[in-house]
Amino acid sequence: MRAAVYHGVGDIRIENVPEPTPARGELLLEIRAVGICGTDVGEFVRGPMSYAISGHPVTGHRGPLIPGHELAGRVVAAGPGSDGFQIGAVVASGAGISCGECFQCLAGRTNLCLRYSTVGLHRDGGLAQFCAVPAATCLDVSPYGLDAETAALAQPMAIAVHSMRRGRCAPGEDALIIGAGGIGAFLTYAAADSGARVTVVDVDRGRLELASALGAAATIEPPEPGRLAEALDEHGVRPSVVYEVTGLRGPLEEAIATVVPGGRIVVVGLQNQPFELDVRELTLAEVELIGTNAHVCGADLPEALRLLAARGGRWNDVAPTMIPLDQLVDDGVRPMADGRATRIKTLIDPWAETARQR
Repeated sequence: MRAAVYHGVGDIRIENVPEPTPARGELLLEIRAVGICGTDVGEFVRGPMSYAISGHPVTGHRGPLIPGHELAGRVVAAGPGSDGFQIGAVVASGAGISCGECFQCLAGRTNLCLRYSTVGLHRDGGLAQFCAVPAATCLDVSPYGLDAETAALAQPMAIAVHSMRRGRCAPGEDALIIGAGGIGAFLTYAAADSGARVTVVDVDRGRLELASALGAAATIEPPEPGRLAEALDEHGVRPSVVYEVTGLRGPLEEAIATVVPGGRIVVVGLQNQPFELDVRELTLAEVELIGTNAHVCGADLPEALRLLAARGGRWNDVAPTMIPLDQLVDDGVRPMADGRATRIKTLIDPWAETARQR
């Protein structure tokens, strides 16, 4: 089969590799759509960091890796103990694998499993024509009326759902989202669906227009540093929950400066550098600083599929194009790395020979 294979920083090759065989509890998927995200781009530019090419304590993977953790496909084979899925069913995979036995799993926090691993990060993933995945990470999308191309958006939507829930976003409250890229766009839709009044901040007008289409009540282009609170006042927004999605220091400082006393700040974007924090200020204002990581597959993936189905259509404004494996680097990874990507989400069809509009 053809696959994109990561060998190291700046080195992804399209190669012919053996087709995987599903192990016990696994499904073999014919991949119909797979997305790439900032994690994949970071690995290409600065990695390996998360990619387990030097070995992983849980999966044991070592050597070149097939990325791709946002995947959907058709079931073509099933290993022993993977009941409940029919051959030919289209499924979305949450990609995150948990043991189901540790105290975190028993408490329902499977994303914090002591033996956690991820398809496409710690074992071969979906940027290939076929991929073996644990059946426990998959859901049949037919009850939701979704096709495989839209189902490939379920994993990032599940990340957004989990982030939204970590912030306890409630009907009627002001929610501020800083950064309307991939996760930020899905988070906008999830938070608006929860009944919150959502305000989105981003430097890209196109992304702000999309945020409005996804349910944002207000959108703001960032003013001069330190002036976001004033801009929010002009819109009558006093956010009690702020989601920082960019991973940049300045926006996180703005998040801390704009949240109301007693509010919550959810740090969605991963900060690349240490960050000095006035903990005394947060303590006196009773502000909660909340982390969020991955998603709880059993709770967040079904909700992600529900949200994708609820909007109708095929989410063409978020993911307008399917590109082939051969264009992965030049039309997918590099534009994101250089900050010139025009798509919110880039989807790859491993079977395609040319790009097509969705």
